[in-house]
Amino acid sequence: MDFRHLLEKAKNLEKALAELDEHLKAHETEGSAGSGAVVVKVNGAGDVVALTIDPALVETGDASLIEQTLMAALRQATEGSRAYREEQRARLAGGLELPEF
Repeated sequence: MDFRHLLEKAKNLEKALAELDEHLKAHETEGSAGSGAVVVKVNGAGDVVALTIDPALVETGDASLIEQTLMAALRQATEGSRAYREEQRARLAGGLELPEF
């Protein structure tokens, strides 16, 4: 077994993972609910980066409705982000399962 070759491959993978991290941070997935009354953007790393709530929704004064609409938009955005992240990681790994980081 050629350990130098193995070490070089490990270094290349480490570099590729760092590049993927930067790529994921730059990618945004949007989720919306309530006919666009709530819009959430989540980056590929899973961080919420933007949130907008239509003032008309707030004016309803219905806290339960606001909460449900917000949660629906968050779920949509985070699921899209998760799917994108998994797709990119699978492409990088070529079928090899990588642990979450």
